[in-house]
Amino acid sequence: MKVLLIEDEKRISDFVAKGLKERGFTVDLAENGNDGFYLAKTQSYDAIVLDIMLPGRDGLSILKGLRAKGNNVPVIAATARGELDERLEGLNLGADDYLTKPFYVDELVARLQALHRRTSGSQLNVKQVGDLVLNMATREVSRNDREIELTSREFNLLEYLMRSSGRVYTRTQILEHVWGYDFDPNTNIVDVCVQRLRKKVDGPDDERLIETVRGVGYRMKKQ
Repeated sequence: MKVLLIEDEKRISDFVAKGLKERGFTVDLAENGNDGFYLAKTQSYDAIVLDIMLPGRDGLSILKGLRAKGNNVPVIAATARGELDERLEGLNLGADDYLTKPFYVDELVARLQALHRRTSGSQLNVKQVGDLVLNMATREVSRNDREIELTSREFNLLEYLMRSSGRVYTRTQILEHVWGYDFDPNTNIVDVCVQRLRKKVDGPDDERLIETVRGVGYRMKKQ
């Protein structure tokens, strides 16, 4: 799950970003409203954690601007204790949830997962392609009743490929979504991780599900 964190207080942003990454999230960080709005418009995210009080463009302005452009990415608004008016205005402008600062990272993770369930439909927790099953809630993967142990990065890569079987994802798209937009696009880290993942998912007696599209990228075989 790829999250954009827009937060100007470095102590908070470093703590939250570190906590989310340790729990398997990919996190992009913006430390002011102008950079945050630019990233939100130009990158693809599963959710945005948006501080209301920001230097540059404030959080409510960002939210209003995104919704005006038809961008319906789930947004959790973060407000200081007692800022009731800002919370209500944020919800009215299209925020999906809010958190009062300070908050626990585990609470944020729970809110993000709940948002992801609501916005992706009732079957969000379980993705299946053929006999390959991925459970988002438990972060378990199995194929033909065989449990597959994956690293957090491998799990996120597999989940991304399974979102739309048959769709080709370029190496740049995979790199930006699974690793973050600031990685070197010339690195071969995507190919290396795909090969490791393929060895675990596509056993010697299994039908090959992870396909290479020469010169383009990778896809999950359409079922």
